[in-house]
Amino acid sequence: MKKHFSLLIPSALLLLFAVSARAQVSAGPMAPPPKYEVKRIPSEPHPGPPPIPEQEIIQKFAANEDVMKQKYESYDFTETIRIEEMADPGGKFSVTGEVYTRPDGQRFLRVAKQPESDLKVEHFSLEDARTMASLPLFSLTSKEIGNYNFKYAGQEKLDQLTTYIFQVKPKLLSRKQRFFEGVIWVDDHDFAIVKSYGKFVSEISGNGTSLPFTMFETYRENFQEKYWLPTYTRSDDYIKGPNDEELPLRLVIRSTDFKPHNQPGEGAAPAPAPSAAPATAPKSVQPQPPSLN
Repeated sequence: MKKHFSLLIPSALLLLFAVSARAQVSAGPMAPPPKYEVKRIPSEPHPGPPPIPEQEIIQKFAANEDVMKQKYESYDFTETIRIEEMADPGGKFSVTGEVYTRPDGQRFLRVAKQPESDLKVEHFSLEDARTMASLPLFSLTSKEIGNYNFKYAGQEKLDQLTTYIFQVKPKLLSRKQRFFEGVIWVDDHDFAIVKSYGKFVSEISGNGTSLPFTMFETYRENFQEKYWLPTYTRSDDYIKGPNDEELPLRLVIRSTDFKPHNQPGEGAAPAPAPSAAPATAPKSVQPQPPSLN
């Protein structure tokens, strides 16, 4: 019996070696992994009704937009514009200046020194920076909401906030005016817009500039526990590289040091700037925006 058992062990090892050898010969290249299917939020959301009527939410945030727009236009502030080439070898363009209101009511970026740039592929000028600084703030005021259709898309946590999400589309397009098309997040406590994600649209294609950026993600911060002012905008896009490849590009616009601008006849010393309390941590909160159809 012991002799029979000792003969079985080498036989089993030989059998195992043979099976392993056949597997190595016949296996060939590894099969590709299964295809990963990306699931997107439907462009036609069906979240059910909000806790309060949609029209009541819209009327409330529009009333807050009236106040916000008036307050925002009364402030001057420091603005930093940064553009980064996100692929190797990458570079950066940056400029900082003061945004103030001219006597004619137009915003203007006053720069003390020329932009710094070590971009490898693209080139941007000071005038390009001024164009970025003058991008319109799409405030959905009581006067403006009649130009849009709003579709409730559900609720979402945004840092410590609970927000109502609305998809926004203009009812009609115009050659003379650009409108907002995208998504807004409305705080369920203050009924103020705290974030937006979208683009400029009109009857004329493009964003109205020669810049490559099209989709803009804007966060707001709470001032004096009253006003939600836009302070951080980001846009990711692509440009054509030397070999016609797509290279990623990122634009970041950051507004700080808000202070009331001087009215005609007033002294040069501005009032103290309000203290800003970032409620949405703009540089870290990046929830996936609902897709646009």
